[in-house]
Amino acid sequence: MKLITKPQILASLDTERALSAIEEGFIAYSAGNVQVPPVQAFTFAETNGDCCIKSAYKVGSPTFTVKVSTGFYDNPSNGLPSNDGLMMVFSAHTGQPLALLQDQGWLTAMRTALAGRIAARLLAPSQVKAIGILGTGMQASMQLEQLRSVTDCRQVIVWGRHAEGLGAYVTMARDLGFTVRSTHDAAELAGLANLIVSATPSREPLLQAHWIQPGTHITAVGADGPGKQELDPGLVARADRLVVDSITQCAQYGEVSHAIGKGLVTANQLVELGALLASRAHGRESDDQITLADLTGVAVQDAQIADCVLAAIGA
Repeated sequence: MKLITKPQILASLDTERALSAIEEGFIAYSAGNVQVPPVQAFTFAETNGDCCIKSAYKVGSPTFTVKVSTGFYDNPSNGLPSNDGLMMVFSAHTGQPLALLQDQGWLTAMRTALAGRIAARLLAPSQVKAIGILGTGMQASMQLEQLRSVTDCRQVIVWGRHAEGLGAYVTMARDLGFTVRSTHDAAELAGLANLIVSATPSREPLLQAHWIQPGTHITAVGADGPGKQELDPGLVARADRLVVDSITQCAQYGEVSHAIGKGLVTANQLVELGALLASRAHGRESDDQITLADLTGVAVQDAQIADCVLAAIGA
């Protein structure tokens, strides 16, 4: 079994190839050609942490992947990153372990950011006047970085709870070429931006339905486990298009699950990202529509990006 370190992964991964592989994974998943067992999830309330174990096998692939991802959100106060984890790749022919990817959670963050890029490409309004980012962590940074290839807009407004995090985010975004405004008021962000990404571990709504302008697209990536929530269920119900990475997962947790639980939407209103990519469903049809992509993270993304790493390294 090969041990592949984070520096090796950073040096070898071709982001554009990974993007294409993840798109292929979404299409295969929505076509029923991926085995994705139920997610195992742990919550550690006393330490503000969580852990999920996800696994996937795409039919015809020579490998399958098991991923462990952790989020301990008080870690930064102790000088540690919030997220960590690893991926294990096995032979689908013999069951032998082939590689341990010691990515420290970076591959999970990247595949999530790439999914956000795909969603924005398919659903964002034709004219983005400002990008709104809820959150100041690694995922919030990676989402903004990936949006550079989706839109020419270089105006960003970022929301965060803490001045230190906002300051660091402003510096990062300016280094990427953005003009940046920071705020502690999510309503202000919603009033200025029509392409919004929410990337926090919140367990209560941050965005309210009546704040959102017609024509806005929202990509929600933070509610990736039970109990998490960033959007008012009424906002989910207000959306003209509800796109999810997995109907099964998002009906159980994620933003749409809260709206389903309140009887505001039904599962048959949901369209999977893979169906959009395969042109089997419609996305945005006018610039007045509100669109929402609820991304809870599907294990096929992990399998696809892990295979990209192995191919790049020659493992």
